[in-house]
Amino acid sequence: MTGTLPIRLAGASKTFRRGAQTTEALTPIDIEIAPGEFFAVVGPSGCGKSTLLRMIAGLIPATSGTITVGAGTVTKPVTEVGIVFQSPVLLDWRTVLGNVLAQLELRGLDATSYEPQARRLLDAVGLKGFEDRYPFELSGGMRQRVAIVRALIHNPPVLLMDEPFGALDALTREQLRLDLEALWLAKPKTVVFITHSIDEAVLLADRVAVMSPRPGSIERLLTIDLPRPRGIAARQLPAFTKVVEEVTNLFLERGVLQATGKLSLG
Repeated sequence: MTGTLPIRLAGASKTFRRGAQTTEALTPIDIEIAPGEFFAVVGPSGCGKSTLLRMIAGLIPATSGTITVGAGTVTKPVTEVGIVFQSPVLLDWRTVLGNVLAQLELRGLDATSYEPQARRLLDAVGLKGFEDRYPFELSGGMRQRVAIVRALIHNPPVLLMDEPFGALDALTREQLRLDLEALWLAKPKTVVFITHSIDEAVLLADRVAVMSPRPGSIERLLTIDLPRPRGIAARQLPAFTKVVEEVTNLFLERGVLQATGKLSLG
């Protein structure tokens, strides 16, 4: 599977119903994501970011509107994607290489023919020499690298990432951000990247969608004009600071962030 695919949401919304209770998670959303675009979504907890990604993947249905990936309308789980969740969800009884190749086995592909590619990808994310290790022998960052390689091994045209670095320490998170950009630049894919981190969204994306508190809506759509690759020094660029301040101020205006702490022990 090669190339990239566009993604389009037209009036796509989501309301969860449980008995007589309803929760409006997402108001109607209209987005067009270009083929090969790195598109980030940033917003507060509970605003529907993950719901949005799961709707694109076809894991949950939209309540209204339509979603298309490529030329096809999403009505069931989409096969032309790789998905990375916050938790790597590795199989404890399989090695690093075995976990990567499991993706191919589930798709009915010849896993052995993909082994050289799997080893190259593992090398690219710093896991050369760890192919025969088991998940319990790896750090959290290493396990997440395995999950990323597993999502990429079948060369999907679309990569969906749901806060993949959220549980990692700051240093590991920064290195994985650099590694992910390098992988994407080497072989572009249409990426939808969900995050709580304003910095992370700005440093990775071509465009950033800023979401409101629940029910989630896209309050602002920002084009990121930063040269690539965006290494450590990109944080010092005026364009980076300007966009981060714009998003931060928006969250302050909406009460998502408070300018000072309000915890009182009295």
